[in-house]
Amino acid sequence: MHAAPATTPAPVHLRLPAGLSMDDAQFFAFCRENPDYRIERDAQGDIEIMPPTGAETGRRNTDLVTELNLWARRDGTGVVFDSSTGFRLPNGATRSPDAAWVARHRLASLTAEDKEGFLPLAPDFIVELASPNDDPGKLAEKLAEYRANGVRLGWLLLPDVQQVQVYRPDAVPVVLDGPRAIEGGDLLPGFRLDLGLIWDKAL
Repeated sequence: MHAAPATTPAPVHLRLPAGLSMDDAQFFAFCRENPDYRIERDAQGDIEIMPPTGAETGRRNTDLVTELNLWARRDGTGVVFDSSTGFRLPNGATRSPDAAWVARHRLASLTAEDKEGFLPLAPDFIVELASPNDDPGKLAEKLAEYRANGVRLGWLLLPDVQQVQVYRPDAVPVVLDGPRAIEGGDLLPGFRLDLGLIWDKAL
């Protein structure tokens, strides 16, 4: 009899008691003390802990960041960040999208201290890539939060159903079913992500 395949644990949500909170420095220190986890904080100060991804999701994340970074090096107008980077959004949440791009002129205004910690801004572009145990509804809420906090373009990639949800400011999300590629448009001119790298299993 074969054992059931192991699944990636679901994220853990921790609510802090009323009156208890961590400031930005304390939260940054907390994350550094727990480097094996990707840790986010919502606008209310509650904490979400994401366990390490499974191998296939990790491979997809790597391909995603690689493709974006290859384009960004050619383009030269911005910088790419991976899922280990935290961004302090205007609403007080700290989020770590699977991939992000920020225009260089915005980074130039930050101090050296800003750049050593979680960046105090919303990225211009973000991608969230769903893992098998992720709740698509929760991820859609996160994309809406990014949009409300100034992200100019957001993609939610759902490999299990081969769907992309595209978020832009002041617009209803656009749902694309089964696309084989997606382009960055005016914000990321010339960037084209081959979604075969995301939809097709390589392991």
